[in-house]
Amino acid sequence: MSAPEDLLERIRLRLDESFVGIGEAVADLPPADVADLVNLLTLQEAATVMTMLTVARAVEVFDQPSLQRRVTILEKLEPGRAGQILEGLSADERTSIVRLMGEHERRRLLPKLSAAVRAEVERLLLYPEHSAGGIMTTEFVRLSPAMSVGECLKHIRSVAREKETIYAAYVLEPETGRLLGSVSLRDLVMAELEQPVERVMRRKPVTVAALDDQELVAGRIAKYNLLAVPVVERDGSVVGFVTVDDVIDVMVEEGTEDVLKMAAVQAGALDRPYFQNSIWSSVRQRIGWLLLLFVGGTFTGTVLKHYEGELAALVALTFFIPLLIGTGGNAGSQTVSTIIRSIALGEVRPRDLLRVVAREALTGALVGLGLGVVAIGRALLWDPHVALAATVGVAVLTICTWSTLMGAIVPLLAVRLGIDPALLSAPLIATLVDATGLIIYLQVAKLLLGL
Repeated sequence: MSAPEDLLERIRLRLDESFVGIGEAVADLPPADVADLVNLLTLQEAATVMTMLTVARAVEVFDQPSLQRRVTILEKLEPGRAGQILEGLSADERTSIVRLMGEHERRRLLPKLSAAVRAEVERLLLYPEHSAGGIMTTEFVRLSPAMSVGECLKHIRSVAREKETIYAAYVLEPETGRLLGSVSLRDLVMAELEQPVERVMRRKPVTVAALDDQELVAGRIAKYNLLAVPVVERDGSVVGFVTVDDVIDVMVEEGTEDVLKMAAVQAGALDRPYFQNSIWSSVRQRIGWLLLLFVGGTFTGTVLKHYEGELAALVALTFFIPLLIGTGGNAGSQTVSTIIRSIALGEVRPRDLLRVVAREALTGALVGLGLGVVAIGRALLWDPHVALAATVGVAVLTICTWSTLMGAIVPLLAVRLGIDPALLSAPLIATLVDATGLIIYLQVAKLLLGL
């Protein structure tokens, strides 16, 4: 039995026999490892372990992003204990947990918080969930412009235990709270103690607005290589800041959401671990888009019905239908993925539509030309019918160009219309290209084969 499995078994034995020694059993483990162990326990076992840990240790475990079922574990705890754990968390983590609670649980647990912390939670809940204000923490170091470097260092030492991070501090106007500048701990350590902090601070630091989307915040931190970015209200007052570790969580969340959208699965499908999602929940998260794509896919059957006579006249045409619509769908999906990524990185904007169309038209034509030559050779191996082979080759060239253009135009039009381009997923583009590609193929056949 491996060490983690052995420890898990020892914890379960103690839970069965007596609660003594659970705290000692995990005392030397990093909080992240304790969180992993708690994830393997049943909900009741997890709540019991949290009861047996010290409050400080429980807070460390609850602060781990890898800990699952945080809300449901708190619901199993006695309200006073749950309130102590909530109070010990940083403002952003505490707000994130409370946001996921039902109204009944909020009424049960929020009164257990101190008046100041409760007021802070209620204020932070007013910000949209995916905004800078929704993910920020308010526990930052505030400095006065009248302080010297030495006074700043002394102040930071006195408040360090109460703050989420001390590596970035902000110089504010005492009366209004407006941001005057930022200063890093490194800047302070390297400066002369007698220097005024105004001489050391960086004026006009990078900021984000409280209502800015979290993706914009993540992009700004990444662009300027920041450890943290201050969040300001419209009047210029600083209300909190977002740290780089918060941004990592955002990037994982947004990346997961976009992958789900690209696969035509509703966002939220992976909010819970795989085995904690009920089958009915999985069905609801998948069936909507699949139903839409299914209805769209029936258009392909309508096209085949319309060209029934041409297909009956030359049955060999049907042999190449899977090849052609598959190639078109793949080419369109490749382009969609490329364009959506470029939009997300800010490399492509709606105003670049004509440039993108010209570029993708040439790319699609060259790809189609190469694939068309291969398709002609393959068609001749199946049936030495030169006109049929030429039909397949021209159709491949045309379909590749068309599907590549569609894959480029649709996401950019979506952005211009204010729609998330990831919603126009690869399966949707593939379904659209399947039907239109089939029309292109059969129209080319009518022209070249005289059907």
